[in-house]
Amino acid sequence: MADEIPIRGSVSIPESELGWRFSRSSGPGGQHVNTSATAAELSFDVAGSPSLPEPFKARALERLENRLVRGVLTIRAEEYRSQSRNRDAARARLVSLLSDAIAPPPKKRVPKKIPRGINERRLQNKKRRSDVKRQRSNRWD
Repeated sequence: MADEIPIRGSVSIPESELGWRFSRSSGPGGQHVNTSATAAELSFDVAGSPSLPEPFKARALERLENRLVRGVLTIRAEEYRSQSRNRDAARARLVSLLSDAIAPPPKKRVPKKIPRGINERRLQNKKRRSDVKRQRSNRWD
């Protein structure tokens, strides 16, 4: 179970389904940046994953379609100077993205009827305001 990444509820992904690539980070950092491959790029094949149940997979493919290239989700993390922290950041982003993508759709809002008292108060306030403005215009005639 240690190599399983929990996503949502009983859904989890084995670490073996993740693909990793490491490269040099961009931006300032001196000599350290030029010599070490600290940027982590995580790839996860959403379309071909056997660990995602079919309804979740379909929902994830639909919701993540802008981020997928041929069914593969790629996440790049390079905000930290160490490779292990970037790996953890990429893994955390994967969990966040996938848990949002496979979440059930929100319940539809059932519109409620506006209570009569609220509507009457609103109309009274409009009338009062209208009278005030009408009196102002009559004052200068």
